[in-house]
Amino acid sequence: MTSRSTLGLLALMLGASAPAVAATTERLSIVANDEVVGSLVAESDGDRTTIDFRVDNNGRGPKHREELRFDAQGVPLNWTIAGTSLMGGTVDERYNWTKGRATWSSQADAGSHKAARAPLYVVNDDSPYALWVYARAALAQPGQAIDVLPAGKVSVERLQTLTLGEGAQAAEVTAYRLIGVQLDPSYLLLDREGRLFAAFGPGSDGMTIRAGYEKSVKVLARLGSEFEGQRARDLQQRLAHRFDAPIRIRNVHVFDPVSGQRSGLSSLVVMRDMITQIMPEDGAPALADEVVIDGEGGTVYPGLHDMHSHATVPSGLLYLAAGVTATRDMGNDNAFLQDLITRVEAGEVAWPRISPNGFIEGRSPFSARNGFVADSTAQALDAVRWYAKRGYAEIKIYNSMNPDWVAPIATEAHRLRLKVTGHVPAFDTPDRVIADGYDSIAHVNQLMLGWILKPGEDSRTPLRLTAMQRAGALDLNAPNVRHTIDLMTSRKVALDPTAVILEQLMLSRAGQVPPGQEDSLGHMPIGFQRYRKRSFVTLADKAQDHAYHSGFAKVLETIGLLHREGIRLLPGTDDTTGFALLRELELYVKAGLTPAEALRTATLGAEEFLGRTDRLGTLARGKLADLVLVPGDPSQDISAIRRPRMVLRGGVVYFPSEIHTALGIQPFTTPPPIRPAAKVAASEGAAGTTGFGHEGHAHEF
Repeated sequence: MTSRSTLGLLALMLGASAPAVAATTERLSIVANDEVVGSLVAESDGDRTTIDFRVDNNGRGPKHREELRFDAQGVPLNWTIAGTSLMGGTVDERYNWTKGRATWSSQADAGSHKAARAPLYVVNDDSPYALWVYARAALAQPGQAIDVLPAGKVSVERLQTLTLGEGAQAAEVTAYRLIGVQLDPSYLLLDREGRLFAAFGPGSDGMTIRAGYEKSVKVLARLGSEFEGQRARDLQQRLAHRFDAPIRIRNVHVFDPVSGQRSGLSSLVVMRDMITQIMPEDGAPALADEVVIDGEGGTVYPGLHDMHSHATVPSGLLYLAAGVTATRDMGNDNAFLQDLITRVEAGEVAWPRISPNGFIEGRSPFSARNGFVADSTAQALDAVRWYAKRGYAEIKIYNSMNPDWVAPIATEAHRLRLKVTGHVPAFDTPDRVIADGYDSIAHVNQLMLGWILKPGEDSRTPLRLTAMQRAGALDLNAPNVRHTIDLMTSRKVALDPTAVILEQLMLSRAGQVPPGQEDSLGHMPIGFQRYRKRSFVTLADKAQDHAYHSGFAKVLETIGLLHREGIRLLPGTDDTTGFALLRELELYVKAGLTPAEALRTATLGAEEFLGRTDRLGTLARGKLADLVLVPGDPSQDISAIRRPRMVLRGGVVYFPSEIHTALGIQPFTTPPPIRPAAKVAASEGAAGTTGFGHEGHAHEF
C-alpha cells in the first residue's frame, strides 16, 4: 500500500501541470542532548529554495547558506553552498546542469558529466535538507533508488508511519531510511505533504526536527534506536558465524606481544569463546569433527583495541571488519550506551567489547552535550557516583570543566575505584590535571597545548586544533616540556594520542585523498569519500600550510619521545570507521616504534591498562578467542594489518569481506578456505543453516 506521505511527495513531482506552490518558510532546530544547538531555515518560492544552516556545538559546527533551483521532477538544476564547515574551513561548492551537461566544483573535487536530464548530485558540504532532496528523488524512482553524481547510488526504504505531538500540534509523519551517502544510514521523517519533518542518524552530531516539536527528540532517539537495532540484528544474523564444533585455524604464525615475535607455523584451536590449544603445525592432525580454517601462512594476533571510541550501533561491524575487538568508549549518551552494552553482551548486535567511560562536562556556552553537564561540584560528584554504580571503568572530564573541580572529582572517582581521564580543561594545564589525579590524558594535542597556548587562550574553541600549527617551533627539551614528561613518568600517566584524527584535521587538503587513506577511501560510499577530501582548517597561504605540516611532524616526534620515556600509549582514534585505528598504529611506527611495539600497544598494552590480561591481550590456552588473521607479517610490516581476512570476537567468526559487502564498501580481501566439520553442523548467526562457500564468500579446500 502506498503511504499518504509518499503520495504527497509524488504530488510535488508531477511537473509543469502541478499547481503553483506558494512561498513557504520551513524552520527546523538542531538538538543535541536535549539542547538546541543550531537551526535550519529553508525559504522556498516556486522552483527556488534558499537554506540557512548553523550549528554551534562544543565550539564547532558548520555555518553556511545554500541556494537551489529544482526541475519539475524535484531534482536540483543548480546548487550552491557557501560558508564554513565543521572546524571553520571555507565552503564554496557549486553544481549546475544545463544543456545536457552537469558540472560541479567542491572542496573534494571538480568534474563534469553528460546527461540528457538533470542527474541527482550528492553535495560535499551538506545540511539535513540535502537528505530530503536525495530521499524525494529516490522515492520518485522505480525501486526507490537512484544513481547519483559524482558516483554511486542512493536508496530509500519506508519504515513506518506515526504521529508526533498532541492535539492541534499532532502531525502524521512517515519514517524512511536513506542508504548510500555515508557509511552510516540516515533516517528522515516526512510529513503528509512529503516535506522534511526530522532527520537523525547514528553518525550525526544532533537531531534535526521541525521547530516547535523539540520535545519530540526523545521519540526520535527511541525511533533511531529501534531502527538501527533491527538493522543491526538482521546484519548479525547474516554475518556472525557460530560453531558447535572446535575451530582449528591451521597453517598460521602466532604473534606474541610479549616477545614481539611470531611463532613458527602453528595450529590454534577454539571452542566456543575460548582458545583451547596452540601447537606446532605438525603437532597433531586435524580431526574430522573440527571446522578447519587454512590461514595459508598468514599471521594471527590478538584483537586490536580502540582506546578512544564513541560508539554508534553501526560502527560495531566496521570495527570488527578492521580487526578491532575491544573499545574504550570515551563519552556517549548515557541511556544509549547502557542499552548498547546490554545488547552487545546478549549477542544481539555485532560489536567489540566495550569498556565505558563516564562523560562529565562543565556548563558554559561551549559545553559538549554528552553524558552529564554539571553546574556545580556537587552535581559533578553525583555524576561520578552514577557512573560508578553502573560499572563504568573511568570518568572523562571535558573542556568546560571548572579547573577547581577536577581534584574533588578525581578524589571521588578514585575512592570508588574508577580511573580519571579527559581533556585538559580550558585555562587548566597538563601539569595541574596530573597533580589533581588524572590517570591518562586524552589526545596528544591536549597535552601539547599546555606547552603551546598563551595565558588566557581558550581551548574550548577550535583553537585546540588550530594552535597546533605553532607546534613545529616547539623545543621538546624545554624545561616546561621536560617537567610534564617527568610528571607523567613518575605518576604513570598514560596518553591516548589519537594522532590519526590530528593528521586528518591538520593535513587534509581540498581535492586530495588524506594521508593514510590512499588504499581505502576509494572503497567507500561516495558521500564519505567526498567528505574526507577537504580542508578542515583555513589556510591563508603556503606558510600556514607548511606550519600545519611542521606541527604534525612535531606531534609524531612527541609520541616517539613519550614512548622512549616509558609512557604508555593507548591507541585510539576518536573515529568510528575501524580503518582509523589501523592508521593510528602506522603513525606510531612513523613516530619511531617498531611494528611489533605498535601492535603491543593495541593488544597487550591496552589490556594491561584495563586490567584484563588474565583473559585478553595475548593468545594462549584458556584465554578468550579474540583474534585476527591477516596475510603477511605485521610484526615486520605494520601495513599488513590493513587486510584482515577473518576476525574472531569471543569465538564468533566474522569475515571482513562479508561485512564490507553488506555495508556498501568494496571488499579489500577474501576469506580463508574453510572445511566444515564432518559430524557437527555449523550455524550462521542464529539461523541454524550450515556450510560455507555460500554466495562466493568462502571456499572449501
